[in-house]
Amino acid sequence: MAPIPTPPAEPDDSPDTYVGQDADRAERLARERGWSTVRSLPPGAIITMEYRVGRLNFEVKDGRVARAWKG
Repeated sequence: MAPIPTPPAEPDDSPDTYVGQDADRAERLARERGWSTVRSLPPGAIITMEYRVGRLNFEVKDGRVARAWKG
């Protein structure tokens, strides 16, 4: 039987710190802080709800992060 994979730990970082920031700057900062994937989405975007360890999602409105969440 194959071993159960252990996902890498997520960065010790709060998504709330990105809200209100310029979207490009927020994405660069998130990658510097260790997020493996950063996804920018327009308000109301239809997305799948699978949880991905290491992914940070941004809802971007008028070039600024309006909302941020893990997964």
